[in-house]
Amino acid sequence: QVQLVESGGGLVQAGGSLRLSCAASGSIFSIIVMGWYRQNPGKQRELVATITRGGYTNYADSVKGRFTISRDNAKNTVYLQMNSLTPEDTAVYYCNADTSSTTRYYWGQGTQVTVSS
Repeated sequence: QVQLVESGGGLVQAGGSLRLSCAASGSIFSIIVMGWYRQNPGKQRELVATITRGGYTNYADSVKGRFTISRDNAKNTVYLQMNSLTPEDTAVYYCNADTSSTTRYYWGQGTQVTVSS
């Protein structure tokens, strides 16, 4: 199993920045891709960014140029640096691990990001 613990959410004004962290533990050797997703009430969870074990990244069009995903393999931690935040970025952000295990997908508990106008 893989455990994911997020941190770093909070309230920020439009134009500000936040950095989210996701620490992985457990069967980390099985993790292939890690990513961040976000969700608002009544809406589907949507992809924000992903990063492979080798460092290949992928971003949603809505965050390209503003958000940066990175990982520290020594710390088993993935980061999401969010700059130039807008109220449309307000959501609960979830860390995800895509693994080679039978369960395959694991999720963190989520961290709230609120951007005020």
